[in-house]
Amino acid sequence: MFTSNPFAELSASIAPSVMQTYIVVMIILVALGTIYDVLHKKSAQYFRANMQKSKAEGSKVGGGEKISIAIKTAVVDVAASGEFCNTKRRIAHLLGMYGFVFFALATVVMVFCYPTSDVATPAIWPQLWWLGAAMVCVGGYWFWFFIRADVSAEGGSPFRLMKADLFVLSLLGSATFALVWGYLQAKGHDWTTIAFWLHIIFTTILFGSVPWSKFAHMFFKPAAAFEKRLSVANGTRSNLPAPADQPEQFGSVDHRPRNY
Repeated sequence: MFTSNPFAELSASIAPSVMQTYIVVMIILVALGTIYDVLHKKSAQYFRANMQKSKAEGSKVGGGEKISIAIKTAVVDVAASGEFCNTKRRIAHLLGMYGFVFFALATVVMVFCYPTSDVATPAIWPQLWWLGAAMVCVGGYWFWFFIRADVSAEGGSPFRLMKADLFVLSLLGSATFALVWGYLQAKGHDWTTIAFWLHIIFTTILFGSVPWSKFAHMFFKPAAAFEKRLSVANGTRSNLPAPADQPEQFGSVDHRPRNY
């Protein structure tokens, strides 16, 4: 089960070209949704203005130091999710983030490179697909039921839904029903088709709701993290929260912009 390509078996009922077209459409939706989000919230304008202000008011930062800051941003803030001071939140986020990367990458490779059973799929790709979906579920459900501030700190119900929850819930739905579909398909169960279409519905919501969810934030966070570290380096104060590993540079004031 963990070494077989679920999409190769699916190709008996859905043409590989249809599956490939669906993935391309989802990628286009993410691109268009992110562009809309940038224009609507004026995120690019906001970061550009901050960078210009930081450059004008602060001391000059050399090219070598900027490269060092960019590397630290990529390693600490992006790859290691250094923005999270709470260990549990960081672990849950890393599980979801890397799980999503494994899950999405394996899906694309299997659909485009090994779309039918005529071409043997290397075991690593189905295994990454299963592992990625499982990581998303572990990190996502752990966060949803035990780590969220309104649940763990405020005693709120984990079943209270808000617009901000659209991203995590659609991601969890996509990964959960992918696992259910893969399992039922391997067992030859009658409900396989239902599980597959539920997976598709949640996946479509995930990628199609970018303008209304937090999906686009994953593209903004690296820019915000870089701007924060640059403002520390040139001696100015960013109006974003300080880097988690440099809180003393900003004091205890939270300068978080309200639309983020």
